[in-house]
Amino acid sequence: QVQVVESGGGLVQAGGSLRLTCVASGRTVSRYALAWFRQAPGKEREFLAAISWSDTTAYYDDSVKGRFTISKDNAKTTVYLQMDSLKPEETAVYYCNAAPSVYFSSSYYYNREQNAGRRTLEVWGQGTLVTVSS
Repeated sequence: QVQVVESGGGLVQAGGSLRLTCVASGRTVSRYALAWFRQAPGKEREFLAAISWSDTTAYYDDSVKGRFTISKDNAKTTVYLQMDSLKPEETAVYYCNAAPSVYFSSSYYYNREQNAGRRTLEVWGQGTLVTVSS
């Protein structure tokens, strides 16, 4: 099994930047791909970005492409989310997600409803709150 723990949330002004960190642990870390999601009050959880441990392949939601950057440190089994040009409407709890690497594909993250069965194997962190003030 794998565990993930997020950190780095906080208060930032609109237009500012923040970097989130997700540390993965467990004997099977290498068998999971990591991703970032967020959930705003009253809204569904939404996909932001995902990255593979084995190469540099990454996927982004269109809403954050060009502003957010996902990166990794394989030696530390840590994934980062650099968030720039933040907007007040991006205030949310940000979650780290681990999913089996065999599922790592654009369709898995972009078509969540079609992968409901596979999602039962996902692992979630406790979340970190990001507040963007106007």
